[in-house]
Amino acid sequence: MNAALVDSIAKAVLYEGYLLYPYRPSAVKNRQRFNFGVLYPQSYSETQGRTDAWTMQTECLVSADEYTDCLVRVRFLRVIDRSIGKVDAPVDGIQKLDALKTRKVDRLEADGRLYQSWQEAVEEEIKLTELNIRALALVSQPMQWPFRLSAKREIEAIRDDAGITHGLVVRVQESLAGLIEISAEPLREHLFRLKVRIQNTTRIENLAQATREEALAHSLVSAHTILEAVAGEFVSLVDPPEEFRESAKSCQNVGTWPVLVGDEGQRDTLLSSPIILYDYPQVAPESPGDLFDGAEIDEILSLRIMTMTEEEKREMRQSDERARQILERTESLPEEQLMKLHGAIRGLRPAKGATP
Repeated sequence: MNAALVDSIAKAVLYEGYLLYPYRPSAVKNRQRFNFGVLYPQSYSETQGRTDAWTMQTECLVSADEYTDCLVRVRFLRVIDRSIGKVDAPVDGIQKLDALKTRKVDRLEADGRLYQSWQEAVEEEIKLTELNIRALALVSQPMQWPFRLSAKREIEAIRDDAGITHGLVVRVQESLAGLIEISAEPLREHLFRLKVRIQNTTRIENLAQATREEALAHSLVSAHTILEAVAGEFVSLVDPPEEFRESAKSCQNVGTWPVLVGDEGQRDTLLSSPIILYDYPQVAPESPGDLFDGAEIDEILSLRIMTMTEEEKREMRQSDERARQILERTESLPEEQLMKLHGAIRGLRPAKGATP
């Protein structure tokens, strides 16, 4: 497995749509967050008529013998709610932050620094130990791995250069619980159908009044699965060999799309993501870094960022650490790197009907 290549593709999927141009919280397109691969709590999904998913299912084909093991990693983003509280009467000196009385505001400025409410995110990974495929197939029930992530709260003071406290930045992570089920079914000699099902089983208080934003705080965001076969090979579901076509059609994938990843021809790693990809996807070598929008063209986005006003850049820079990195990287792009974004020829072939 080419770990670096697989990770680059997985990262692109993980952050697809995380923050879109013009990369500012005030932009309409960034006010409703995280549209890809969101698994809401089951209870919330059911109250909404199951229009919002709470499960994700991957089914794939693996060529295996008695020595074949499978390693499963479930990766997702977890929402951090960042709120801003303003102190009506700024206070001097060190105070117990929890004791300060504040009122929520969308943004607050102190000494030229802009603080904004926002939904940040942190990466999470649930890694399952290597599982023998044949042993899984012998078990009548799916193997289950429950997981739970605890709630967390952090407070940061907003102080000016004189040490006066003007407000607070409060970051909250809500608890999250889920279940991963894995099973294998023999289809023919040395061919198995492997199933991985992810469920969000988090309980929400005051469920009847819960908003989408509150449910999102308890959700798996941009959820995807990485599977590795040890001493075995996955079968492409995009273009399966003729002998496996009927078996490939029988695979039921819900909310996800499994493709082969790594170097061309390798079959030991599969990425199952909520975004439809082809086998062996790649990040263009000319790309200077992630722009969180794989459907766009790096050159267009980079040029758009360069035309932003100073005030727009200020909001972008101070809204999110990842947005700041995009801005600084774009502003420091050398001309030769920018020219590379204009396009590249990957290969040439004769036009149909043309004389060789």
